Amino acid sequence: MSDTMNIEDYLEQGGVLTSPMNVPARYRGELLRLMGSFVDSELAGSAGFAASINFAPGIKERIAASRITLEKADHAERVLNVMGSFGTDTARYQNQHNWAARAERDADIGTIRTGGDMRLSVFHYPITGWADAVVMNVLMGLATGVQITELTRLSYAPLAEVFREIAPREARHAELGLEGLERIMANNEQREEALESIAYWRPRVAATFGHAGSQRFETQKRLGLRHTPNEDLLAEWNNQLDTRLSTL
Repeated sequence: MSDTMNIEDYLEQGGVLTSPMNVPARYRGELLRLMGSFVDSELAGSAGFAASINFAPGIKERIAASRITLEKADHAERVLNVMGSFGTDTARYQNQHNWAARAERDADIGTIRTGGDMRLSVFHYPITGWADAVVMNVLMGLATGVQITELTRLSYAPLAEVFREIAPREARHAELGLEGLERIMANNEQREEALESIAYWRPRVAATFGHAGSQRFETQKRLGLRHTPNEDLLAEWNNQLDTRLSTL
């Protein structure tokens, strides 16, 4: 392939790579960064949501929270296994950070990654109760759906396949949240709490889409790791969220 076409041209035109053996250094770096961010976010999300199990008002809700906690950890493991094929020490990696660590509730992190890991900034904020957990799960669940749909088309075939396997379960997490939010919004007292949580989480989840006009997106696009600009993904999430919330 390298004798007939520049590899960036090959990738930008829809070409795929299938093995760590034929991955150029720059591509490898961007791919590992992308996987690291996903793994760290899933581990931090799982750890943060685990505490919400005891906020649950009933058995059905406890089961839903437990399922989300379990499956997010499983999704992290699946992507971490792909990282392992690139030489990552997976046993060390998964234990090198405190995934349950959180900032102060009123902190304003923006899009900055803090604490030494690569989790999305939204996973640095604490959850304060059941309604808050449900709202966060709905908003971030819909965002994850938009973001994973983008990742199912990336140019490293083994990882794209993992994301295609993960996508339906992540979508189900958002649906479980929406079912819970519907019950919460039917209760006048909890409704006010939920509205406050929506106002709190919406800008923090929006920040996970990154900056408009991102240079990193342009780099990843040339490598076939991304296709849709951050601002377009954000607009899609806003449309989905507004549609969902309007039914409540």
